Order: sequence, then C-alpha cells, then structure tokens
Amino acid sequence: MNIALIAHDAKKELMVQFCIAYCGILSRHTLLATGATGKTVAEATGLNIIRFLGGSQGGSQQIASRIGCDEIDLVLLFRDPLTPKPHEPDEAALLRICDVHNIPVATNIATAEMLIHGLERGDLDWREYVKKPN
Repeated sequence: MNIALIAHDAKKELMVQFCIAYCGILSRHTLLATGATGKTVAEATGLNIIRFLGGSQGGSQQIASRIGCDEIDLVLLFRDPLTPKPHEPDEAALLRICDVHNIPVATNIATAEMLIHGLERGDLDWREYVKKPN
C-alpha cells in the first residue's frame, strides 16, 4: 500500500513517535510525505520516504493529485486543530478527494492506530468492494 504522511508542526513529534512505534508495519509499505514531515520521520526512523513539497508550499496538493490518480491508498494527517493554518483550504481539498475516492484518512493518533492495526490484520483490502467514481 502507498501511505501518505502529513503532520502540522505541532504534531510532527507525535508523527515521529507513531512511526517509531509502527516502523515494522510501515516499512512494508511505500511511504510518501510532505517535505518537513518526511524529512523528520526519515531521520528519526530510517524509513524510506518519498518526499514532496512542504504542506504550505503545495505538498498537500501534490498528495491530493496522487490520490486522484489512484496512487495513494491511506492518508495519515496529524492536524493541530487549535491553530489556524493559511493552507487550510488545501487540506479541505485533500480531505474531500479522500472522500471522493474512498481513501481511509486519519486526522489524529487514535484513528491512525485503528487504521494501522487494520492494515496489519489485512482489513484494509476494501478496494475490491468499492465501486470507483467515474
């Protein structure tokens, strides 16, 4: 599976800790990330991560375009809901395209853990059951 990682500045350390905890599972998949998130996680974990631009420079849009091309299967977006971001419209578009293409997305650690455990058990082989949009 191709898994996208995105974390706001206040949540980058949480993303690092999550990736350390689940490194064994994540290492068996292709990881993609926005710039600083990818750099921070790769340095802390040694995971191989394909990096895009920073989120505020269009990285979220790059990931959204990959979703539109059916190249991303799961999104982990650790958001800081208490701090407004100038690129929130980009994130809204990302969440919308996840909904349009039935991509599982976690915006917090609790949901991310549910998805990663489901991934490990094989519960996320959902694509065969879902009709793709036209």
